[in-house]
Amino acid sequence: MNDAAPALAFADVTRTFGARERGRVTALRSVSWQASAGRITGLVGPDGAGKTTSLRLAAGLLTPDAGSVRTLGLDPTSEVGAVRDRIGYMPQRFGLYEDLSVRENLDLFADLQGVEPRARPARFERLMRIAGLGPFLDRRAGQLSGGMKQKLGLACALIKEPELLLLDEPSVGVDPVSRRELWAILDELVSERGIGVVVATAYLDEAERCAEVVVLDRGEVLDHGPPARFATTQRGRVAELVPGPGETPRRLQVACVELPATVDATIRAGRVRVVSDEPTTLQRLAGEHHAELRQAVEPCFEDAFMARLAGRHERLEVERRSARPSERASDEVTVRVRDLRKRFGTFEAVRGVSFDVRRGEVFGLLGPNGAGKTTTFRMLCGLTAISAGEATVAGHDLRRSGRKARAKLGYMAQSFSLYGSLSVAQNLRFFGTVYGLRGRILRARIDATLGEFGLLDLRDEEARRLTAGYKQRLSMAAALLHEPDILFLDEPTSGVDPLARREFWQRINAVALDGTTIVVTTHFLEEAEFCDRMLIMARGSELALGTPDEIRARARSDAMPDPTIEDAFIALAQQQEDAA
Repeated sequence: MNDAAPALAFADVTRTFGARERGRVTALRSVSWQASAGRITGLVGPDGAGKTTSLRLAAGLLTPDAGSVRTLGLDPTSEVGAVRDRIGYMPQRFGLYEDLSVRENLDLFADLQGVEPRARPARFERLMRIAGLGPFLDRRAGQLSGGMKQKLGLACALIKEPELLLLDEPSVGVDPVSRRELWAILDELVSERGIGVVVATAYLDEAERCAEVVVLDRGEVLDHGPPARFATTQRGRVAELVPGPGETPRRLQVACVELPATVDATIRAGRVRVVSDEPTTLQRLAGEHHAELRQAVEPCFEDAFMARLAGRHERLEVERRSARPSERASDEVTVRVRDLRKRFGTFEAVRGVSFDVRRGEVFGLLGPNGAGKTTTFRMLCGLTAISAGEATVAGHDLRRSGRKARAKLGYMAQSFSLYGSLSVAQNLRFFGTVYGLRGRILRARIDATLGEFGLLDLRDEEARRLTAGYKQRLSMAAALLHEPDILFLDEPTSGVDPLARREFWQRINAVALDGTTIVVTTHFLEEAEFCDRMLIMARGSELALGTPDEIRARARSDAMPDPTIEDAFIALAQQQEDAA
């Protein structure tokens, strides 16, 4: 840490929530940590770790039950006005006024923050240059893409030129291009103006960009320090498996996860990255799957994070429904799209997209904000009318037999869309009825699903009281209750922590191996590695279609010999932008 006074300091802070009769929840328990000026400090941890509570305490929006918080040397409880004059705070859902233009939003927030009118033009100009929003000053905020909204929200938080910036997951829901732009803005603010930044993030690769990282779990600080120090603790425990002929990274990853000694297994650049204490077990698995084993791989912060959390959270065991699931996949086309188009007035959001998806395949729809992928996805789910072209789902033409098609599919929305006032079991009962299940069959499905998704102990809990990870489980359980042929997942892991994302993909892999077709949109491009094939869209049209290996190959160069999917995505998007 720097010798200067910290920009933010927590000392033995405890904060609880809830009434005694319902049981109190301890969000923070005797927490102590510091963040320096002129640096970016990351807050990472699973859902319920205490990240948002910490930021709200620092901003003076909450008061601690015990201990002390000092923000820029001030007490945010007794000196809240002085604190808010000197900080910028951007919550998860930044409150832009969508009916106002970009310029009008800037003026409104300048009014709220007491910025003098004569100081605004130069300040607005600089912020719009940094955010890249100069050409859009007269556009309504509601017409901006998700990434542009986030950058406008950040600009509004910076209007009064704060000494400390508090950001609560600013890049959730935005595409990789916008995410990199947001971090470029933060790097510029720190290097040129020396402000302190404290950012809560669900992206572990973003934590690598921080000077310091605070790892929280269940209201406690597990560790605090530079990301590189975390990584060194895993030296000698990280290996990579390269799939052999006829094997896919997704199937190989499933085999690695099932090993008792596996701490973590994920897919990176077509290879399965494994944290394990038993290299001989990996050697045996590599031989069985004709995979190449690469040992002594350089560890990263994510490896250390997952290893540190592994002993504190119960290992998930996902059972497959079929004894021999690999035989359920086939060349049968379950989704067929030809020259699909969607027009909104004179604007064509989707322009002649064509692709097939086979049974048991995991198919990704990717693209920058505003690319048309969500519109395509909604047409395939029967939620938006098709303007032109053909779309067949589970053998039914969506334009002629939409109801029959919808009966064969399950749908999981990006935001939690179940009924918060109903219990877990009541939600399942309602959606099971909607899908045509009745009587003993419905009761048996509900009981089996509650057990499968680890929801038995929560069956009578109101859905709104669930954590984000359990809400995700319930949403997926409702979508699979009627055992659909095709499962549509719209940004299913947006806003959930790394542990919940891994749990989610274990379930998806099990469902796909049982023969269910999966169509998924995601902004976590590391998750795109789990797709068998993917379509990358830009400006409503096809930019690239193929396997992850084929997509990466299109971005491979002397300067980038081993690109990730995110590298390829950004390179292809830039090529398309340059050609426009």
